[in-house]
Amino acid sequence: MDKQLLNQRIFHLSHCGGIGPASKLRMISALLDNPYSSAYELSVNVKLTPAHTKTFLNSYAAVQLELLFQRYQTKNIRWLTILDDQYPEYLRQIYNPPVLLFYQGDLSLLEQRLLAVVGSRKSSAYGENVLNRLLPELVKNDIVMVSGLAKGIDCAVHQKTMREKGKTVAVVGTGLDRVYPYEHKALQEKIGQEHLLLSEYPLGAKPLRHHFPMRNRIIAGLSLGTLVIEAKYRSGSLITANLALQEGREVFAVPGDITNPGVEGTNDLILHGAKCVLSAAHILEEITF
Repeated sequence: MDKQLLNQRIFHLSHCGGIGPASKLRMISALLDNPYSSAYELSVNVKLTPAHTKTFLNSYAAVQLELLFQRYQTKNIRWLTILDDQYPEYLRQIYNPPVLLFYQGDLSLLEQRLLAVVGSRKSSAYGENVLNRLLPELVKNDIVMVSGLAKGIDCAVHQKTMREKGKTVAVVGTGLDRVYPYEHKALQEKIGQEHLLLSEYPLGAKPLRHHFPMRNRIIAGLSLGTLVIEAKYRSGSLITANLALQEGREVFAVPGDITNPGVEGTNDLILHGAKCVLSAAHILEEITF
């Protein structure tokens, strides 16, 4: 197997339209059998619709690999594919794993104990107090915090972890050359320089609505468990928690005021089997390799 050629083909596919993560995985399977398969042969192999085939073939032909390599190098963005040894094993095990991850920062953080911490974009004083109570002990025990760099709890997780001299991983739903929300620009840059910033989306990718549920599967998939702090019903945090449950990972939830609709989701998680968390010790006793 010519791994370098396969990785180049995967990089190429990651810049094409008309295909999603599942189609990319099937194309990689075909490339493992024949790394020299043409773009048209790949589209036939995965049974793309005529419209998607047209989009895929046009975008495949438009990719200028050498120019792309230079752009990534200029922006100090690197990548690894699902075939690389450094690709996180826990993520490789999930349903529909990303075939390629773009990153900035310290990739070795993925070898440590990772905990996803997610919650409301409109966090309250209660949520902030919970983080202040839990994070120092988790950081002291070398737990790496994973979140999505969104407003509210996500942002607080990254900031408070760094304040405690811990390490954090941010998974975003855009290309790494974009920032969303824009007010997190300085935070994103700091994470990319001193911690780890990840995305499955190529340069220029915008913050499209469907990117964020896909981003959530990476947050859950990287981590040994997911801690939910303040979440409504049908929130992105609950999507992440359910993805963690589907992959057999631990799910932790912090209980809240039963009269507050902003924590209905977390209370419901506890009701249906998530571990109720009152202290960092309740998490640490479950997070093992």
